[in-house]
Amino acid sequence: MKKVPGPFRKFVETYPECGMTYEALAAASREAAGFPEKDAELLKLALAMGSRLEGAVHSHARRALEAGAAASEVRGVALLALTTLGLPHAMMGTSWIEDVLREAEKAVEKAAKKAGKKTKRRK
Repeated sequence: MKKVPGPFRKFVETYPECGMTYEALAAASREAAGFPEKDAELLKLALAMGSRLEGAVHSHARRALEAGAAASEVRGVALLALTTLGLPHAMMGTSWIEDVLREAEKAVEKAAKKAGKKTKRRK
């Protein structure tokens, strides 16, 4: 489900050395932080919400799910934002998280339908 935003993809194509350096910094900071991948993505999701970065919220919600976070854990980040960021901000983040959860649910349904068609053909 790896989804790279168009602007970032264009940035990397235009400035490949900058892209590689950015990716190396990201990898080094993740390793140095020492958090398990799922926890790191949930933390980055919270940071993205606090910064009001819609694309980053989408990205880190998606990455948290890929790293094994349950939908309830991803939603929990928005719940914790209520008293730290305030209701309007938490609702904004919730709507962005729900975008990703709907997308993930559709992908699961599509995969299930595809698997069902393969099973029917074999019979």
